[in-house]
This record gives sequence, C-alpha cells and structure tokens, in this order.
Amino acid sequence: MIHSKKQNTSIPRQEIGRSILIGVVIGLGIALVFAAGFLTRDVIGGPSRVIAQANVESQDYPVLFEVQRLIDEHYLREQPDFAQRQAAAIRGMLMTLADRYTFLVDPPVARSESDVLAGAYGGIGVQLHRNEAGEITMFPFDDSPATRAGIETGDVLLAVNGTPVDLSMQQDQIDQMLRGEVKPGNGVEITFRKRADDEITTFIDFDVINVPSVIWRVLEEDTRVGYVHVLRFTSRTPEELRTALADLKTSEISGLVLDLRDNSGGLLAESVAVADEFVDSGAIAFERTRTDIEGFDGTAGGVALGYPLAVIVNGGTASGAELLAGAIQDYARGILIGQKTYGKGTIQQIYPLSDQSSLHVTAAEWLTPDQRALEGDGLTPDIEMIPDANGRDVEMGEALRYLASKLDSSSGRGG
Repeated sequence: MIHSKKQNTSIPRQEIGRSILIGVVIGLGIALVFAAGFLTRDVIGGPSRVIAQANVESQDYPVLFEVQRLIDEHYLREQPDFAQRQAAAIRGMLMTLADRYTFLVDPPVARSESDVLAGAYGGIGVQLHRNEAGEITMFPFDDSPATRAGIETGDVLLAVNGTPVDLSMQQDQIDQMLRGEVKPGNGVEITFRKRADDEITTFIDFDVINVPSVIWRVLEEDTRVGYVHVLRFTSRTPEELRTALADLKTSEISGLVLDLRDNSGGLLAESVAVADEFVDSGAIAFERTRTDIEGFDGTAGGVALGYPLAVIVNGGTASGAELLAGAIQDYARGILIGQKTYGKGTIQQIYPLSDQSSLHVTAAEWLTPDQRALEGDGLTPDIEMIPDANGRDVEMGEALRYLASKLDSSSGRGG
C-alpha cells in the first residue's frame, strides 16, 4: 500500500464528512459491471443529479470523527492518503446495505462506463463462433480490417500467429489473440480456410473496432432460419435490431434464432423497446419501486412477430436480456434453450458525482409480464442443456432442430 507523508494535523471535519459520501468500491464495482451486467436508467453522462453534501458536520457521524481524531493523535505509522480513506469509509457504509449492485466507481472507471456500452477496442473486427463440428468460424464486421483483408462470413480460423487453433483453446482466449493496441505495424497473422478449401495466411493490421450491439446472418445450416445475436443493450440497439430483421426479411427467412448468451444487460428503455419487437401488445415488464408498480406496455405490430422463435440463454444472460427472455417466455412467444439465466432483477440509477466518480443505486426491481421476480432466481429454459465440454455449440444445434421441426410441420413435410 502506498502511503503519504505523515500528517501532523487533523483532517478538516468537512472533508471527513464528505468521505462518507464520495469514495470508491473499485473491485466490487468493476466485477459487477463486467460479470453481472447492469439494467439502468439512462442517467450517466447527464448533469449530476445527486451530489455529495459538502456541509456534513461532525455531529452527523460523531463516532467517525472521534475515531479520526484519535488516530491523528496516537497512530504509530503513516496514515493512508485522504483518497484511500474516502474509499474505505464509503466501502464500509455501502456494505451495510447488503446490496451488491449499489456501489461507487472511481473516476477512470466512471469515464469508461459509456465505452463499455459502446464496445470499442483495438482488433481486426470479427465475431467468433465454434460450430457443432468444433471449428472456429469467423463473421467479420462491416468495414473492418477483417473484411478488407478478404475474410467472409463462415471462413474457418486455423491459426493465429502460427499457433494452430484447436479444441484445447477457449474461444475467449482466441478472441483476445485477435485484439491489440492500435499503432503503426501492430497486428496479427492469421491462417484461415475458405469454403473452397483454400488456405490463406495473411497479416492484418489492428484498427479501432466499434462493436455493434446486434449481429445477424442467415444460418448456413438451414437457410430458412435467421440468426440474431443481441450482445448488449445500448442506445443503438433497437434501431440495429430493426435493421437486422429488415435485412433478414429480404432473405425470406421463415424462422428465427435469438441468441442472448452472455448478454449482461444495459439500458432499461432499450431493453423494453427490443422486447416490444418480439411480443405483441400487452405488458412487457413491470417496475416496482418502494412506493409503486409501473407497467411497460408494448405496442401492436412488432417487426419480429410471425416467425417461429428459439431463444438461446445461459448463465451469463442477465438483467435486460432476462427482461427480454422473460417476456418471450411468459407470452409463449418462443422457447428458451440452454442454461438457467443469471438472475439479475434489479434496476440501477447511475449518477455522476462532482469528483467525476459515479454512484450506482438500486432504485427498483423489475418483474416479468406474469409478475415473476427474477432477482437471484433467473429463468429456467424450456429445454435445459448441459454445455459441451469442448465448446461445441450444441445449443444452436438444438435450436435449429426445434425450428426445422416447426417449419417442416407447417409446410406439411413432417410432424
């Protein structure tokens, strides 16, 4: 731990008062944002709506001031600097709430929260997918270095910087190998196989990649089926979803796979707007605060209506993604396939503070249309599956089999 020089005078009382309300819970905050997701009202980035009171007096927290005075007078060693004591004070205060989603983040992390939702990074710009055969297939983003290098949808990744890609490697590990700092000459050499069995080795420079929140394609395994992967819920997501479905409609798809795996949530209004495209009129979700229950009603005529629907979920499906999946399940609009979801059923407000940190406050919880509370429980899929030990996408295979059965039945080709 880094210490400041020994202080010989007491800390001003107003500063100690502020220390109750301004610090940071760095570890908890970062872990929750990236592991559990967050369903928030869109407050961050606007004017500070809650500012720590600057006129807190010692009588508001008399024992705290008494302890600080005694430490100033008698403590043998150097005290941590003021910022560290602020963090410790707020950490203790928030722990008493016993709510893991109410926390403060320090200024650098607070500044990056918008970037988390935007999803910008340095890399070549591909989404990876391990198919049922265990191969890593690539799906390049539009106008990305991968696209400019000639990579096409479905090309199979064979090696990265001379290292063969096989079942022993985790997909996220491979994904990280395709990312790096954007600077002249920095990139990655990949070997990949095209449909014509031609193997190509090429070097691709890294560039800034703005990851879309929605990725879609027609599935090669069954061209009657469209695939939509909602990665997170940002301000762009509803429009990106409509664009995806409009594009798939031109391909004359007859069924739809909605992939919500590892979607940790995002913005509340956008989650509701996306659900409205899959569910016809009626309550999409309910928000319960300390004093009221408010319903979010859908409107008739969603662009995803009319397609047989299979939704793939897992333990990383949380928050806004659970809101969407819960509405689909309650209305029997489609079936859920995969593993039990995370169980994040609360809504946080994010308030920027005067020192550039931000405060996440659990202000409400949401309920499904049938008013099921999911906090800590999650959604149980209609078809539960054990993940394949080697990472093969058995859930996608099950979704395709389900939709094929529905489509064959409706066309009179099978039962």
